[in-house]
Amino acid sequence: MKKLTSTQIENQLKNLDGWTYENESISKSFIFKDFKEAFSVMTRIAFEAEQQNHHPNWENVYNQLTIKLNTHDAGGITQYDFDLAQSIENIVGNN
Repeated sequence: MKKLTSTQIENQLKNLDGWTYENESISKSFIFKDFKEAFSVMTRIAFEAEQQNHHPNWENVYNQLTIKLNTHDAGGITQYDFDLAQSIENIVGNN
């Protein structure tokens, strides 16, 4: 997959509420009711990521989940990252 330009990235970010672009990654933090809810969402994201064969960099501390996406093989952001970010938004929104 081809690496996106900064302009392409900024345009696509307009469709993802709260996601930011920094250090060749797009990222967002989510806050949940408690650890159990955060871990439940992480599990659903993990299954989706595996299906898309595109895996996030993430960190979980109690009820907070921070996700960073980039495509290592392309050396930056690709459409894969935006596809997974949209899937993540759908999962979190259905929580």
